[in-house]
Amino acid sequence: MTSIMHLVVENYSEFAQSRDPTVDSWLFMKSPVPVVAILLTYLIFVLKIGPQWMEKRKAYDLKLVMIVYNAYQVLFSLWLCSTAIYVKEPVKLLTRSCNNPSNSKELQDIVYNSSWWYFFSKIVELLDTVFFVLRKKQSQVTFLHVYHHAITMFFSWGYLKFLPGEQGLVIGFLNSLVHVVMYFYYFIAALGPKYQKYLWWKKYMTWIQLTQFCIMLAYLVFIIAIDCKLPKALTFFFVGNVVIFLYLFSDFYRKAYNAKPKNPIEVGPASVIQPATEKVKAQ
Repeated sequence: MTSIMHLVVENYSEFAQSRDPTVDSWLFMKSPVPVVAILLTYLIFVLKIGPQWMEKRKAYDLKLVMIVYNAYQVLFSLWLCSTAIYVKEPVKLLTRSCNNPSNSKELQDIVYNSSWWYFFSKIVELLDTVFFVLRKKQSQVTFLHVYHHAITMFFSWGYLKFLPGEQGLVIGFLNSLVHVVMYFYYFIAALGPKYQKYLWWKKYMTWIQLTQFCIMLAYLVFIIAIDCKLPKALTFFFVGNVVIFLYLFSDFYRKAYNAKPKNPIEVGPASVIQPATEKVKAQ
């Protein structure tokens, strides 16, 4: 962590001079106050106020809301993926030519614009936990779930504000692609128990998520190995976070599928598919 902070301080001046000043004029980007307020409100509600408020209340029936919400997330994630697919420059990020990254206006615009929309999507995804609380599924509000949502939202803001790097396009694309599959699963589950037969592949969702992190880690190690001239502080932060997620998701998979608990494990972050049949009914 000390090394990462040193790299941030060492390279910040260079990044600050090259970053687009218009970013500060975008929603939530001028100051950290709004995003910190959103994060604290989220944590206080889902961990304390929300459960206490719902304790003596009947769970809300959010079936229609969940169907619309998950359909929106599928379409939005598809759109985020498309912003990277139709740009030629990011292809160079997968080759040794990233030693001399392009200064093209097209690539810079896509990094900034896509990053803001990605950050915005992480704010919207906080609703996943809110829905769990309102439906009295507090057992699904796990450490993995809350950590994933909180850290991704907060550091997506920090990435765009202080340290935008082109390698973020690869990371964002992979994550958005997985979210297309994941929210499609939730969309089908939200249709009701009679569609459970179409969710036979739920176990493989965790494999898809773990594969995503392995690809991310391999890519990051690759650009470190070839000394790619991209923000190193950002690269090392990505490495640290990916390793943490690999551990947490592997631990979830081990407990969910390799162990045989007496009661079904209920885990339902927007990045984890729980194995229990109750998950389908809950949607």
